[in-house]
Amino acid sequence: MEQLEHIAEFKSSPELIEKLYQYGIHKTYEAGSIILNENASIRSIPIVTNGALKVIRTEEDGREILLYYIKAGESCIMSFLGGMHNETSKVKAEVEEDAEILFLPMDKVALFIKEYPQWLDYIFRLYHKRFEELLEIVNAITFKKTDDRLLALLHKKRELTGNNILNITHEQLANELGTARVVVSRMLKQFEEMGKVRLGRNKITLM
Repeated sequence: MEQLEHIAEFKSSPELIEKLYQYGIHKTYEAGSIILNENASIRSIPIVTNGALKVIRTEEDGREILLYYIKAGESCIMSFLGGMHNETSKVKAEVEEDAEILFLPMDKVALFIKEYPQWLDYIFRLYHKRFEELLEIVNAITFKKTDDRLLALLHKKRELTGNNILNITHEQLANELGTARVVVSRMLKQFEEMGKVRLGRNKITLM
């Protein structure tokens, strides 16, 4: 829980940190857990204090695409926007790594905006970061080849976990990229032949 004390916007406001702890509901989740489904009501926003989440958008044909990760010290700006306007969720949030999450009720989210400028600064910083990440997704889908996107995703996961060994299936990678499993399997085999990865059962080692 000490993660909140290290957030730049909160350092100047011990009272805000105290209020977050007071009103937030702390929960722990294992990797793979779904904390928010598409079309679900948004009653609180998650602040990740440990671990990581991934935010996914599902298309009508069932295909999924990874939008961005939420790391320790961050929150989900799309949950914030949806909750503030009493809209249902447009995305799914899944635990990428075992996570500890502080859920702040929406009534307190709105109240803190009025009472603590540091909270509003925090929300705006996250909004700016997510906007840039979504622009990167659009750029990658439009201009980059799938093998470049796959390699970038693998490196992002290594950065996120701090581990060269990724416990993930080809199917999961395909879902996050919005492509077919056979495409991912073929590219991973090519990466292995090039010496970039070593493949195992539900495991990929980055070289």
